[in-house]
Amino acid sequence: MNGLSRKIYLELPLPTEDDPRSDQQRILDSLAAAGVEERVHIPVHILRELYPLLDNAKWKITVSLAWNGENWEMVEIEEGDTTAQHYGLAVDLGSTTVVARLLDCNSGEILREVSCFNKQIQWGTDILSRIFYCKDNREKLEEVRRATVESICECLDKLDASHSALSMVIAGNTTMIHFLLGMDAFCVFYTPHAVHADRPGFQLARDLDIPLKGYVYCYPAKSNYLGGDIISGMIDTELYKKNEISVFFDIGTNGELVIGNKEFLLCGAGAAGPALEGGVVRTGMRADIGAVDEVKIRDGNIFVHVIGNSAPQGICGSGIIDLIAELFLEGWIDIRGKFSPEKSPLIQERDNQLCVEYAPGLYFYQKDIDEFIRTKSAAHTMVEIMLRESGLDLNQADRFYVAGAFGKHVSKESAITIGMYPDMDRDHIINAGNSSLEGAQKLLLNRSLLTDIDQILEEMVYIQFAEVEDFLELMVAAQALPHTDYKRYPTVMEKLKERQKDIKL
Repeated sequence: MNGLSRKIYLELPLPTEDDPRSDQQRILDSLAAAGVEERVHIPVHILRELYPLLDNAKWKITVSLAWNGENWEMVEIEEGDTTAQHYGLAVDLGSTTVVARLLDCNSGEILREVSCFNKQIQWGTDILSRIFYCKDNREKLEEVRRATVESICECLDKLDASHSALSMVIAGNTTMIHFLLGMDAFCVFYTPHAVHADRPGFQLARDLDIPLKGYVYCYPAKSNYLGGDIISGMIDTELYKKNEISVFFDIGTNGELVIGNKEFLLCGAGAAGPALEGGVVRTGMRADIGAVDEVKIRDGNIFVHVIGNSAPQGICGSGIIDLIAELFLEGWIDIRGKFSPEKSPLIQERDNQLCVEYAPGLYFYQKDIDEFIRTKSAAHTMVEIMLRESGLDLNQADRFYVAGAFGKHVSKESAITIGMYPDMDRDHIINAGNSSLEGAQKLLLNRSLLTDIDQILEEMVYIQFAEVEDFLELMVAAQALPHTDYKRYPTVMEKLKERQKDIKL
C-alpha cells in the first residue's frame, strides 16, 4: 500500500561514544534505511516523548507517519511492533447522510461501514435553508460547523476508530466542505459564485476538532456546484483513464454531470429539483421505513413494495419513477403526463385536481406528476446539452454511470420509460453506487492518486447551463413522456405497444 499514512517498525542502534547521534537523527536515519525517501518532520510533541520512551522500549519502536501534502509528519511513536494495527477512514459527507468506512491500511480491507444523519438537517432538509441560516453570522456558522463535525464524530464513535486511525479522506459537495471548515457558504449560491476555498487539501485533524492523530484530506471542487464528491467519483470510476467515452451522472436535488475519456472532460451542474428525493410531492418522503420504493400495475391493480415491509406512509424517489412509468405504460396518463380518468376507477378527483390512489389512503396528484416531469426534463436536458457541446451522439457513449443513492435504487427500465435516462443498452447503464465514498477509500490507500486529482481538475472544462441559449427550449421538449421526439426511445415505444396490446386482451 502506498497510502496517506504509514506505520514502520524500527530497531534503532543504541547510542555509543562512537555513535552519539541524537535520538531524532537516529530515527530519521533508520526511516531512510527502511525506504522512506521523502522528508519526515517530527513535531515537538513527539520529540518530548522520545525520552524515556526509547529507553523503556529498548530502542524497538513503531513510528506512525501521516502525509501532509508535502512531506511525512510523525504523528505517533509507540513501544514495540504495532504495525499490524494500521487504520484509516474514508468519509462521504453528504447533505443528508454521512457515511464512514474504517479500513485496514495494511491490507485495504473494509473493516466496517456506518452512517448517520447529517446534524445540519435541524436547519433545513435543503442546503439553501442552512446557507441562509448562518449567512453573515459567525455564531450561527459555528453552530453549523460543530454540527458537521459532530456528525462525523458520531460515525467515528460507531466505528470505535478515533483512537486508532491515522488519516481521513472526506469527499463532499462544496457547501458541505465550507461548513466543515467553518466558512460562510453563501458564495456557493450567490453570483459570481467565487467560493472561499476549492482546494483545502490536507488539514490537521485537531484543527477541525476531529479526534484523529494525523491529517484530514478534503477532496477539491471544480466549481461552486461541482464539488469534491464528483472529483472523488472520477477517481472511483476512472472515467478520465478510459479510451471509450463515458457519461457520469450524479442526480439528486442538483444534477452533476461529466462526459469524457482520457482525452477530454466536460462537466456541468444544475438544479434538478427536490422531487427526486420525495420533496414537493404531497405524500413524498425520503427512502426510509414506510416508503413505497417499487410500484407495478397489473390487471388494473397497483402493487407496491414498502421499505421495511411496514405499512406505507409515503413514496420516495424510486417509487415515484416506477409509478409514473407504470401509469404511462398503462395509459392512465398521456404523453404530457396528464391523467385519463376514464382508464381506471383508482383515478379520482381530490382537492380540485385529479390523483391516483397508489396505496390505501395515499394519493399521487396531477401537480406531483407535473413537478416530477419538470425535474426529469432538467436532468435529460443536462445530458443532451453536454453531449451536444462535446459533439457526440449518445450512441458514442460506452458507459452511462449513475452515481449516488438515487442511481443505486432506481429501476433502469422505469427511468428510461419516463425519459430520465437515455434509451441505450441496459448493460451499459452502470450503477456507480456511492462513488464519493469509493473514491475517498481509493485515495486513502493510494497517495499517487493526488497527481490524478490535479490532472482531472486541469482537464475539466466547466459548462454553465444558465448560459446555454436554448436550455429552456430543450427542457420544454423533454417535458413529454418519454420525450416529444419519441424516435429517441424506440424500446419504450415498443414496450408501450406491447402493454397496450396486453390490456386490450
